[in-house]
Amino acid sequence: MIKLWNGRRYYSLDCYLKQNFGEKLYKLSLNGNMSCPNRDGTLSYGGCIFCSSGGSGDFTPDAVLSIDQQILKAKEAVSRKFNGSNYIAYFQAFTNTYAPVEKLRSLYMPVIHRDDIAVLSIATRPDCLEDDKLRLISELVRIKPVWVELGLQTIHKRTAELINRGYELSVYDKAVRALKSVGAQVIVHIILGLPFETESDMLDTASYTGQSGADGIKIQLLHVLENTKLAQMYRDGTFETMTEQEYISTVASVISVLPPNMVIHRLTGDGDKKILIAPKWSGDKRHVLNALNHELKIRNIYQGCAL
Repeated sequence: MIKLWNGRRYYSLDCYLKQNFGEKLYKLSLNGNMSCPNRDGTLSYGGCIFCSSGGSGDFTPDAVLSIDQQILKAKEAVSRKFNGSNYIAYFQAFTNTYAPVEKLRSLYMPVIHRDDIAVLSIATRPDCLEDDKLRLISELVRIKPVWVELGLQTIHKRTAELINRGYELSVYDKAVRALKSVGAQVIVHIILGLPFETESDMLDTASYTGQSGADGIKIQLLHVLENTKLAQMYRDGTFETMTEQEYISTVASVISVLPPNMVIHRLTGDGDKKILIAPKWSGDKRHVLNALNHELKIRNIYQGCAL
């Protein structure tokens, strides 16, 4: 008897990894000791208004350690919850193509050739992908899978200017096309709860991302962190953060507008509790994920594999 499915599946990262690698892989967050054009004065100083002093790499090892030492330290950190032998090397902190291509080559080639690394993942900005860097990515792709993670955050010009993103939407579109042309997989970060955005605005961003050619998406709640411009805005009462139920409801709605073959890499993210100002409820990630799964079940949306 054929079982009819009247709900909706979303393509989880867990399922994608098991389909393509035969097992779960764990990310090792690494620090390539780079900066960002939004910090060093090339575009502006201070970075995006939500970005911490760690450049969104608050959980990465110290850059004074060699990459091999960082990998060892990161493995030790996950050893209690992961006993596999293959990992994703995730260069997370700051903008990881913002350096001369010779430096990038010396950084990435030894890592991608390691037997314990199955995927190389590089977090960067769409405006830091010059031709020589795309050629390097093309070389890396011929060795092992390469994910390039782009911080889009929003498609709305007014919000992009408010958060000091520093590039136009057309730059993102060009970057996706260029990365796909050299064989990289593109994962896009969006943030829910940016100041003054409505749920409709957020869904527009999600829908655009889904149709942009990207392979995967990371959904992130806006965290207000110490020592950021956003923190001052929050304390001044300029905006309010999302409530837990608002976020959970919006995530479920976001999933409903994404293509069924788009890999969802993350439903929510962590904010370093030592510097997290708001929303405090986000500090209990297990509770948030349980609440999200409950909401998805109510809406008949289930984790699964692409058809």
